[in-house]
Amino acid sequence: MTFAIETRDLVKKFGNLTAVNHLNLRVRKGEIFALLGPNGAGKTTTVRMIMGLIKPTAGEIFVDGVSVIKYPEIAKKKIGYVPQFFSLYADLTVYENLDFYGRIYGLSREERVKRINELLRIVELSAYKDFLAGNLSGGMKRRLSLAAGLIHDPPILILDEPTAGVDPPLRRAFWKLFTDLKKEGKTILVTTHYMDEAEKADRIGLISRGRLIAEGSPRDIKRMVYGGDVVRIVLRSYDTVYKRMRKLPVLVRILEHKAIDNSREEIVVVVKDFGTSLPEITEFLKTIGAEPLLIEPVPVTLEDAFIALTTRAQ
Repeated sequence: MTFAIETRDLVKKFGNLTAVNHLNLRVRKGEIFALLGPNGAGKTTTVRMIMGLIKPTAGEIFVDGVSVIKYPEIAKKKIGYVPQFFSLYADLTVYENLDFYGRIYGLSREERVKRINELLRIVELSAYKDFLAGNLSGGMKRRLSLAAGLIHDPPILILDEPTAGVDPPLRRAFWKLFTDLKKEGKTILVTTHYMDEAEKADRIGLISRGRLIAEGSPRDIKRMVYGGDVVRIVLRSYDTVYKRMRKLPVLVRILEHKAIDNSREEIVVVVKDFGTSLPEITEFLKTIGAEPLLIEPVPVTLEDAFIALTTRAQ
């Protein structure tokens, strides 16, 4: 398939520092892909190379099948970019900023007027169209930046920390907008430090020291910590259960075994999939004469996975 964004063995060095190290990233068309990583992991450098703002040391980058290195101007027209920091003109009004960007992308006057009014409504800035951009609040500047990135109606949207410093209600509004844009068929690559936001993405790429160390859905990423789903089983005290649990067919491994009191014990295990394994766990306990009091999944948060996987990689 042709990916919306694809990097092949992408490398970027700044002197002796390797910021991006043979990164192979594939973002599918029509998905929200969250790029996560600790500070200095190479996220922003990767985004800037995809945008054609800086040249890679080695490797290839493709946007909708177009080489960013060979045909940067064609590739840039396919992308709407919202940088981490406000970069529009402070001494122009909201409307003038959008009109200026519309001109850059070759929109006719009629197209610009229609598109600007539509975007002002979407980002809820219609009442502020004659305000100087420099006088807007931080949240309004974020909205204006997003509108500027969408002015030419690009199929791909790249957002670098789009909600940093934004209050929770506006963050929620932004992500509703991102979801609506996805429904329209747009592809969104977003970098973020907020784990609750990353949970809303279709897939996540976890980057550490310039390398992609994990990739998959939020659930897939969480499973990578232990190799499956974690399950807590509470039983009537039964001395031989722990040893016999090793014969459970769906078992990946046993994490913990302890006595709760004189009549109950707890076993924490990892299985491939809790939903499909539950009937088999129940039946197995029945066959060995154990009396389960509780069988429940133990949630692994995305933050837990983030810390565990990045620490392991380092």
